[in-house]
Amino acid sequence: MVNLTKIYTRTGDAGTTRLGSGAAVAKTDKRVDAFGDVDETNAAIGVVLTMAPSPATREVLTIVQNDLFDLGADLCVPLSTPTGERAPLRVTAAQVEQLEAAIDAANADLEDLRSFVLPGGTAAAAALHVARTVCRRAERRAWDLVSETGAGTVNTQVLIYLNRLSDLLFVLSRSENAVTGVGDVLWQPGGGTAP
Repeated sequence: MVNLTKIYTRTGDAGTTRLGSGAAVAKTDKRVDAFGDVDETNAAIGVVLTMAPSPATREVLTIVQNDLFDLGADLCVPLSTPTGERAPLRVTAAQVEQLEAAIDAANADLEDLRSFVLPGGTAAAAALHVARTVCRRAERRAWDLVSETGAGTVNTQVLIYLNRLSDLLFVLSRSENAVTGVGDVLWQPGGGTAP
C-alpha cells in the first residue's frame, strides 16, 4: 500500500519527474502525457460520480476508477523495465473483459441508434461524454507513445482497455438518459443552420 507522509518534494521543480522504474524524464515526455491523460479521465469520472448516477453506473464506474489507477501505474513502468522484488502492476485481459460485460449489460435495454448522439440530456450523461472524450485523448496519447518508443514498451492491454472504456462511457451516457426518461439527444444533420 502507498504511504504518503509529505505531499511536496521539490524534485519536479526543474521540469523532470520519475517513472515507476526510477528513470528521470521530462514532464513533457510522451509517457507522462499518456498517464496524465489517464489521470484526467479518472478525475472526469469522479465528477460523474458526484452527480448521483444510477446505481448500476455508480457500481461500474467505481471499479473503473480503481482500474485507471492500475492503468496509470502500468504506463508509468515501461515493459522493458527489469522486474525486481515486485513485478510491476499490469492491466490484464480480465479487466478488459469486465468492461465488455459492463458494456453489454448497459446496452441490452437501450434502443438501437438511428443517428449519432450529441452530448447532453442529463448532467450525468453530459459529464460521461466529457469523460469519454478525455479517455479518447488518453488512448491517442498512449498510441503516440507506442509510435515513438515501439510496440514492446507499452502493455497492449492498456491500449485495448482505453478503447473499450470510451465505448463504455458512451453507452453509460445513453443509459443515464434512458433511466431518467430523457432519451438520447440525436444529431440532426444540418440542424444547426439558420432557416
